[in-house]
Amino acid sequence: MAHLPVMFAEALQQLAIKKDGIYLDCTFGRGGHSQGILNQLGENGRLLAFDRDWDAINSDYAQALQKDKRFTLKHCCFSELENAVASEGLLGKIDGILIDLGVSSPQLDNPERGFSFLRDGPLDMRMDSLAGVSAEQWLATVDEAYLVKILFEYGEEKFARRIAKAIVETRTTTPITTTRQLADLIAQTVHTREKHKHPATRTFQAIRIEINRELHELTDVLQQSVRVLNKNGRLVVISFHSLEDRIVKRFIKNESGAKYNPSKLPIKEVDMAKGLLKKISKALVAEPQEVAQNPRSRSAVMRVAERV
Repeated sequence: MAHLPVMFAEALQQLAIKKDGIYLDCTFGRGGHSQGILNQLGENGRLLAFDRDWDAINSDYAQALQKDKRFTLKHCCFSELENAVASEGLLGKIDGILIDLGVSSPQLDNPERGFSFLRDGPLDMRMDSLAGVSAEQWLATVDEAYLVKILFEYGEEKFARRIAKAIVETRTTTPITTTRQLADLIAQTVHTREKHKHPATRTFQAIRIEINRELHELTDVLQQSVRVLNKNGRLVVISFHSLEDRIVKRFIKNESGAKYNPSKLPIKEVDMAKGLLKKISKALVAEPQEVAQNPRSRSAVMRVAERV
């Protein structure tokens, strides 16, 4: 296997793969995690994989893996997880779910996708290039106040107001249509530099998260995951920035331990609902050797929970 995804060994270990188990890879990408899972399954095991990116669905990696009768690949986004699993008759039977968030290497490496400011290309950024509005279309009409909100909340950009104003002023005379154009505009607007970070990094992240509804999709897939998992089934999530990790951490905490309605006092044992998950270990990060070989892994955080 030529491509090893971030925290590959840790993901397979934390899934606690059983040879005859049924597993779900929610982000197929280049198929690295999927191939790794299949390598540990016996002939009666099964793997479902999803991706919302048609390039991933139609890739050579996908075509090769689909020759394996244990493997099924579906085009769908996170929020369709429960329906997709139900269509296979597998609700409550999944022994492990893997969710590797963020942008894949093929998406970043292809200038036509518009995810990277390091390569000039159309300002697109859509995970599903056949659905929704592109970043170019969104920036052409978005309200300035709302743009400030998105840059601040999703990009944690302290120069959000300055950048939003520059974008709105520029688009009145010159349409913003390429990644280089947007990146240069931000660089001219923000003169302060974060160490090892291009000034457009946070803005590109914020816009991408907004047009793909990434945090909404993450919330949906986490909520649906507990309904599709088998007893003792594992949930393994790899996030790449604090916004994602915060949602995952809070979800696992909320679904672990006893729950109760604070309006009902005094609290009785019978009134306490048991949580559906239990936390497995502390948050995991990539080993120094992996970070040295793959700088993208330096921001990865893995969290693991188990269905009870």
